[in-house]
Amino acid sequence: MAETKKIKTALISVFHKDGLEEILAKLHEEGVAFLSTGGTQKFIEGLGYPCQKVEDVTTYPSILGGRVKTLHPKIFGGILARRDNEGDQQQMAEYDIPSIDLVIVDLYPFEQTVASGASGADIIEKIDIGGISLIRAGAKNFKDVVIVPSKAECGMLLDVLKAKGAQTDLEDRKQFAERAFGVSSHYDTAIHNWFAK
Repeated sequence: MAETKKIKTALISVFHKDGLEEILAKLHEEGVAFLSTGGTQKFIEGLGYPCQKVEDVTTYPSILGGRVKTLHPKIFGGILARRDNEGDQQQMAEYDIPSIDLVIVDLYPFEQTVASGASGADIIEKIDIGGISLIRAGAKNFKDVVIVPSKAECGMLLDVLKAKGAQTDLEDRKQFAERAFGVSSHYDTAIHNWFAK
């Protein structure tokens, strides 16, 4: 069935690593390749799984004090490319863009940082840019991509992996997308409220 998609490559970049072990074990068992950044990449390798660095795909290091890591056409192209669109597929081949089928992220803890009484400068640094962009890209292309937008959805993903292996159907992906836009909306509302106060 065309609506069933196999997860071959997962981009994982999370602030909270707890609860990830079981998901990584299951994905690895299913032959899914890992792609990651910084601390998450070290965490994955620390569990004994091979993991490609995002920097090796983009050929750019993490820059501007970590403000720019995943924001690159090779990453966003890999998420947003339509698998049934010939033009998209040709451009992926032309620019050596890898397909990314699963994105697992969670956002910088903006609300917790505000609640802690942190300085304005520290709060600004907890406005996530790459993560929120990955969430929106994955959710937009739910036809082809599974987006796990926060720790709260990791259980949902694990249930799917246990039931179906590294395969999802359109209804699964749409459900994750709905959750993703909920996470995005809540996050932006919290930031807006902080600026508006």
